[in-house]
Amino acid sequence: MNSSPQKFEDLSATGDNAEGGSLTVEQAIANLESADLGLRFYAAWWLGRFRISEPAAVTGLIKALEDEADRTPEGGYPLRRNAARALGKLSDRQAVSPLIACLDCSDFYVREAAAQSLEMLGDAVCIPALIKLLTVGLQGEQLVSQQPDLSQPYEAILEALGTLRATKVIPLVKPFLEHPIELVQYAAARAMYQLTQEPAYGERLVKALAGERLQLRRAVLADLGAIGYLPAADAIAQTLAENSLKLISLKGLLEHQVNHTTPSTLSEGAIKVINLMDSLL
Repeated sequence: MNSSPQKFEDLSATGDNAEGGSLTVEQAIANLESADLGLRFYAAWWLGRFRISEPAAVTGLIKALEDEADRTPEGGYPLRRNAARALGKLSDRQAVSPLIACLDCSDFYVREAAAQSLEMLGDAVCIPALIKLLTVGLQGEQLVSQQPDLSQPYEAILEALGTLRATKVIPLVKPFLEHPIELVQYAAARAMYQLTQEPAYGERLVKALAGERLQLRRAVLADLGAIGYLPAADAIAQTLAENSLKLISLKGLLEHQVNHTTPSTLSEGAIKVINLMDSLL
């Protein structure tokens, strides 16, 4: 559902050759300091992709968040983007403060990656900084008049605030349900369900599974899996999209059910989801 990184993780990479590289952990960490910007960019991706959480890797990636050498003609920071994305996968809270600082970066995609990684790390200390970015798109409790507003990665910000259960932002999230960009609307609906548990927001996402654009249906599958909305199970299984993505979405529902039942039993909902997953295999 994001404009750059995919919401479903790329599962195609292996550890070999061009896809996963024949790197060792030591080489990848060393390459973060290479004079070759391409090697540095790839090393940051590789460390995140294979979730290398060694202290030296975390330290090197945090340092890369301040890189000034790898710049695009438009002023973007590709290495910073990859480093920010990687740090969210390494579960090291040392990255929280540096990622919060990245929310002030001039590069839209660095801000987006930082918000996504802060969501993954799950530390509520980032909530005020995320709120500050979200309010850029608001005049009071209404969307800014100039639309579509593309100044901030609202989709990633909304998803992070929902995951972090920042209930105090409900009045700030609601206006984004009317944003002219569908992906932002869906992110707002996802967040509102997480913050309120009101079925109306889950049903709004279920309805979107019948949309005409495959890209949007894929995004909604990810959203429904993320919030574990069980009433969506049948609609997910019937969505016109790749079975692999439907299985990932259903897996999210199943995990939610398992996490809310006793270890020795499976709820009726969990059993239903398992049967739907079997039907897609």
